[in-house]
Amino acid sequence: MMRGPESWSVACRRPDDSIVVERHELPKMSERHPWLKWPLARGVMVLGESLSIGIKALMISANHALEEEEQVSEKQLGWTLGFAMIMFSAIFIMLPVLGTKLMGNLFNVSADRDLAYNLIEGAIRLTLFVGYLLFIGQFKDVKRVFQYHGAEHKTIYAYENGDPMEPALIDEKYSTLHVRCGTNFLFIVLFLTIIAHFVLDLFLSAALVPRISLRLLMVPLLAGFGYEAIKLASRNEKSLFFKISMLPGLALQRITTKPPTLDQIEVAIAAMQAVAPGPDETASDAPEAPVS
Repeated sequence: MMRGPESWSVACRRPDDSIVVERHELPKMSERHPWLKWPLARGVMVLGESLSIGIKALMISANHALEEEEQVSEKQLGWTLGFAMIMFSAIFIMLPVLGTKLMGNLFNVSADRDLAYNLIEGAIRLTLFVGYLLFIGQFKDVKRVFQYHGAEHKTIYAYENGDPMEPALIDEKYSTLHVRCGTNFLFIVLFLTIIAHFVLDLFLSAALVPRISLRLLMVPLLAGFGYEAIKLASRNEKSLFFKISMLPGLALQRITTKPPTLDQIEVAIAAMQAVAPGPDETASDAPEAPVS
């Protein structure tokens, strides 16, 4: 999947080995509501759009891969992803809080030691996240998804550098790691949660239910900060500060991206060509990094 300045596309390889491409216009929410272009607000908007587009992209790719009688409906996919979001909140938001509370009780650590509590909570959350990625990465289908993720990144690098869209050249020349990536974004958000939760716990109740509720409510705001960090880093990729600060997120991409095959890069090229600006458009209209 590729997202451009005006549209997004999905390219899929069918069972008969042909490539099918679907292109759709991006929502125009910011045109109707200019305040959505403000810093932080635009990050929340992009996150919402990305989730919506991601659901549609999954449905498109699943239906092209399945027989007609096995087609996945939007309702079915919506229920599946809704359940996944609940599980995500339970595992990566609630469980670290409960785990930290349990460890505090076991080792008789006072709850007013907010920094220690938040460092433990952050470590639990990060360990769960990395462990989850390593676990699902062992499945054959997920490995293939990670290969396509790598193909997306390589193709974007080639486009940004004005190289010909040739699979062999792209595969040989470019890395699967890209600073504007969803994996990098997630790591930044995880890092920001440690800081944000420490500040919150200094001034608010240490009771369990308020702690969990506030963490859930903070997700959109942290996503906004994460988006601004990614946007700033992408504009200053040669800066030593950003090179160092983005290293953990890039290291995490070694799990979520794998070396693609040439036929996978060919699919990524098809998706890129569907959203790439035409010859009369400016370079600033270049497609953004893939949602991953």
